[in-house]
Amino acid sequence: MPKFLIIDGSSMLSTSYYGNLPKSILFAKTDEEKEKHYSEILHTSGGQYTNAMFTMLRTLIGVYKKVKPEYIAFTFDMTRDTFRRTQLGADFYKANRKATAKPLKEQFIQMEEFLKVIGCPVFMSPDYEADDYAASLVEKFQGPNLQTYVLTKDHDYFQLVSPYTRMWRVVTKDKLEVLKDAYSLYGKDVYDVLPANVFEYTPEIVYSEEGVYPEQIPALLAITGDPGDGIPGCKGVSSAAAPLVAEYKTLDAIYEAIEDCGGITKNEKELNAFWKESLGVSRSPMKALKANKEMVYLSEKLATMKKDIVIQEDLNDLRLNIDIDELIRQLKNYEMHSLVSEIENLR
Repeated sequence: MPKFLIIDGSSMLSTSYYGNLPKSILFAKTDEEKEKHYSEILHTSGGQYTNAMFTMLRTLIGVYKKVKPEYIAFTFDMTRDTFRRTQLGADFYKANRKATAKPLKEQFIQMEEFLKVIGCPVFMSPDYEADDYAASLVEKFQGPNLQTYVLTKDHDYFQLVSPYTRMWRVVTKDKLEVLKDAYSLYGKDVYDVLPANVFEYTPEIVYSEEGVYPEQIPALLAITGDPGDGIPGCKGVSSAAAPLVAEYKTLDAIYEAIEDCGGITKNEKELNAFWKESLGVSRSPMKALKANKEMVYLSEKLATMKKDIVIQEDLNDLRLNIDIDELIRQLKNYEMHSLVSEIENLR
């Protein structure tokens, strides 16, 4: 069956950047101190930073050798001021994140252009995030005649897993061993064909890890929140989130159960008793859920990946068709001579 690989480019480039920084920057305590050591970051003779690009390209070559997908797409973030802030009014969304460091910011521009000129489809815009494009690509192309994979380290992508789409999550070596030991849905030889330090998630494994199925992940995050993305959720209810979502499936159904009580103390006590005895929810979340209803629903919207972005390309436009000569020219331009040798060996 043909394979379609969607790569979270923003996640991969960021991980590559921080994974290949001098210790003088990694251990610096202030931004000012980090900037003093920027000259130690891998760069060309002309001063272009390349540590993230080099590491990401080396990873991609390894992925290609293992996977050899017929179709490919890269998704990137352009800004934090997407529709989640402009349309939903959530100015707090991702507000807790620091500004992107200059050497990484420059490499985002360089990497995106690099991929385009060698013939790779790149999806990004000011209105949507990388994961929104991934979700829309999955929605348009997944099906029984195409095996779709999404490569990322972001757990938000659990919501895209389906019988036709697998999440290839990048994890540490220690985490990979834990996961391999915990789940025996596959034979061990499956890892021989997966990229390095990648674990493959099925709907069943997502359920085992999160307590809910992929399509319920936004409802789960609506209650638990996501500190990394600045999604508030409902404070003090996180331990009850998975049992409630697993039982009721949707936020609407959870709130319908609460509203059916009519605010009558006796009815609410009976519902709390059901949650405790049947769902194992020891501390009642009812008061918090009622008080934070508006924020819970907004959190769900923030956590839900857009699946309806118009994708003009058809599947054939996403066929992996690298211009090898241009690739080599670009690698030489960025003085990545060791990678040139690897590409020459792939001819």
